[in-house]
Amino acid sequence: MSIASFASQTNFNVKNAMASNTLSDLMRVRKETIRNCLADFENEEHRLEKVLKINGSQYINDAQAGNVNATYYALESMEQETVWIVWGSNVNDYDILLPLVNEKVKAIICLGKNNDKLIETFGNVVDFMIETDAIEDAVKIAYKLCRDAESVLYSPAAGTDLCENYESCGNKFKQAVRQL
Repeated sequence: MSIASFASQTNFNVKNAMASNTLSDLMRVRKETIRNCLADFENEEHRLEKVLKINGSQYINDAQAGNVNATYYALESMEQETVWIVWGSNVNDYDILLPLVNEKVKAIICLGKNNDKLIETFGNVVDFMIETDAIEDAVKIAYKLCRDAESVLYSPAAGTDLCENYESCGNKFKQAVRQL
């Protein structure tokens, strides 16, 4: 089965599919059954969830990415230049993200009040960084920054202090995108 026939072709999902395929093979699941499952696979809500395409720019909700490692896979999957919306955390070590941010991110919108490490790590890497306390404002700023065929990725890389949980933050992001 070629990667092109996967329903979700991100590196993250391809690696998961390879692991699942290996286990299924060991359990002697029919290849046709595996192929059908992979072709129909849908991301779960809040994990690299494509929300809307507006003026050629794709808005992606990755609210489940509550740590740097999860955000790494989200950034790795970006194929277009990206505006990244992220929650600040002065505890996180963002260095692992530097090559991906340098290659794929044109602007960073920092949410919350603990953005010092984000600014310190990426301030000289991207041309534009801004801080805000509201997801709705972050989405409006991203909309103004985006050009045709770019992406807006909400991938927090940290816990949030303005929402009850990642689901409520993801839903706020999706609602803000739909109101553009």
